[in-house]
Amino acid sequence: MASFGSEDAFQDSAALSLHDLESLHAFRSRSASISSAGSSGRLQLRQRVAQLMACVEDISSDDEIHEEVSRTLDEAFLIWGKKIKDKWREFRLHLVTWNVGTASPPPDVTSLLQLDSQSPAMDMYVIGLQEVNSRITNFLSDLAFDDPWSIFFMSVLSPLGYIKLSSIRMQGLLLLIFVKHAHLPFIRDVHTHYTRTGLYGYWGNKGGVTVRMSLYGHTVCFINCHLPAHMENTEQRLDDFEKILEMQFEEENIPNTLDHDVLFWFGDLNFRIADYGIHFVRESINNKRYNLLWEKDQLNMAKKKEAFLQDFIEGPLQFKPTYKFDLHSDVYDTSEKKRKPAWTDRILWRVKNLCQRASREDDLSEEEQAISVTLNNYISHMSYGISDHKPVTGTFGIELKPLLSDPLVTLSPEGEWSAEHDVLISYSAVPGFPSSAWDWIGLFKVTFKHANDYITYAWVEDDEVSSNEDSKQVYMSAAEIPDMGGEFLLCYYSNNLQSIVGISQPFQIQPNRTVIGKDLAQEENSWMQKPDNLESHNEF
Repeated sequence: MASFGSEDAFQDSAALSLHDLESLHAFRSRSASISSAGSSGRLQLRQRVAQLMACVEDISSDDEIHEEVSRTLDEAFLIWGKKIKDKWREFRLHLVTWNVGTASPPPDVTSLLQLDSQSPAMDMYVIGLQEVNSRITNFLSDLAFDDPWSIFFMSVLSPLGYIKLSSIRMQGLLLLIFVKHAHLPFIRDVHTHYTRTGLYGYWGNKGGVTVRMSLYGHTVCFINCHLPAHMENTEQRLDDFEKILEMQFEEENIPNTLDHDVLFWFGDLNFRIADYGIHFVRESINNKRYNLLWEKDQLNMAKKKEAFLQDFIEGPLQFKPTYKFDLHSDVYDTSEKKRKPAWTDRILWRVKNLCQRASREDDLSEEEQAISVTLNNYISHMSYGISDHKPVTGTFGIELKPLLSDPLVTLSPEGEWSAEHDVLISYSAVPGFPSSAWDWIGLFKVTFKHANDYITYAWVEDDEVSSNEDSKQVYMSAAEIPDMGGEFLLCYYSNNLQSIVGISQPFQIQPNRTVIGKDLAQEENSWMQKPDNLESHNEF
């Protein structure tokens, strides 16, 4: 198979002269006759591009044909650019890892989440925490209610249009995933798992928590780990991570961890800087000569030796080692132990099609190439001092070709909504949608925090009032509609899929004029009946 710019293709182009280019309209029509579908069409197109490249070598910038060729190529790039734009989209992901050392949330996380950035808003936030307070009283309370860290991040992100998609907790390990509302119908098959590795697998103080999903039809997996500490435990760290990778989801038809299209691995991985003494390490840090320490970083060394790590990618460590600091400072450990600084807090990723490309000689299919990952930013945040670790963030652009284009369910409110009367919801599902009698449609504020943060709901079967081939209608009682009105959303929750599979556009609910009028009258009467107000009124 000839590839773009191959030597054979250039040799085959020798018979093509500049005369062949003098009528570019004919050239365009011949090119248009080549089908772009199928491997033979692509092969012919590649050969013609290679021939064109060979001829370009003979064109002088003074030739009249130079301008015509340039214009034709510009047109081709515009057409191709539009085709790419229509097919692909960039999904912006911000990932946080932070060992919080049992501390409470800080007062502000604007810089941590890059909320003050001039760049486009993130599509998803993935937040992995380690050493969340898991004392027995705290842990039992967190089982019944959301933990303080989850509540904190929800309070920050929900007003910005993010919903908590999923979370999983294993003692001090916590993984939270927030996503923009618009993406909810295209995120499916969300599942969680945890793997204990402490005390030979019986204790969850160390291990990993995992969330996996289908994102626009592509499988993505996130693993937040806390691996064993101390310089001498490198092999134990590697063994534990290998065990975490081998875990299986209980549900059927879910790929193994390494078979996901994209896998993110992050956390307090606890790898240290070997061999060098503390003075050399600190001097290198002070001089910002971090590269002197990279080759002795235990994770970097392991990636060269361990086959199961070699496909993982990490950005350059162009920031200070993130452990161990005195609390509320940027000074490394001044205690008696004087721990040697280390890059314990890391973010890595693995793209399945890159691994396949490395092991195969032939080209990947278009579907296999339909996702790629670009690291835009990999930094630590020195201003946060609530623990002896500094948080680390990675900002990614995930270029993907959506394999899903339509939501499973589309829904909308019917007519004007108000608490003065019962209201109707229309919805339709794609053919074959696995509906259930336990499916429901929820009414949410536009700043809702998670799937259970609804105002009210209607069962899709019990509250159905009409049905035809194209759509169905369900009703909500006026008594359930908020009297004060405001901006709301409708979401369809699938019991079988355990997720929101359809979401409406935001809409207004009108205030209940009767109730508001009564409230105002009662407030006025109450005010007038106060003794001091009566005296003031009588003065007039």
